[in-house]
Amino acid sequence: MFNSLHHENYHRRWIPSELLQAPKKAKKKAAEASSNVFSMFEQAQIQEFKEAFTIMDQNRDGFIDKSDLRDTFCALGRLNVGNDELDEMLKMAPGPINFTIFLSMFGEKLKGTDPEETIINAFKIFDPEGQGVLKGEDIKYYIMSQADKFTEAEVEDMFANFPLDVAGNLDYKNLCYVITHGEDKEAE
Repeated sequence: MFNSLHHENYHRRWIPSELLQAPKKAKKKAAEASSNVFSMFEQAQIQEFKEAFTIMDQNRDGFIDKSDLRDTFCALGRLNVGNDELDEMLKMAPGPINFTIFLSMFGEKLKGTDPEETIINAFKIFDPEGQGVLKGEDIKYYIMSQADKFTEAEVEDMFANFPLDVAGNLDYKNLCYVITHGEDKEAE
């Protein structure tokens, strides 16, 4: 679920910018978000977030603090995380990060993500035979030249996380599943 956290720039994307506000506004926003945060997710998703929270809450005090973040980054192989960077990440939360705040932060980030079927239908435009795979070269061309263009590094990162098969094809149905559910279908 947290494969993307290892990348230095991704950690900035996992906490919504809406929570970067004045403290009073942030607390009000957090209260509004937490009031219905559990209705935003299916029970299985909430359980996955709870497992992730428990992994990150290294000292088991019910809150994710600077020490927990540092330990999480160390566990992911990133040993040189500075205090300033950790402080900036913590400032993105409206207060101490308990499970409800953690869930609401992810809820805000994921809000607006299209359903799996919608994403698959977008890929089907490039797959008129409905095979469920697309040539890696074609995907690379399209995502680097259309709309919100990917950089070469972002394409390489995507292919590292979603490798092409031996024929050079991307299984876009599995990719869509991971985008909307957070883990590989085959891993379940």
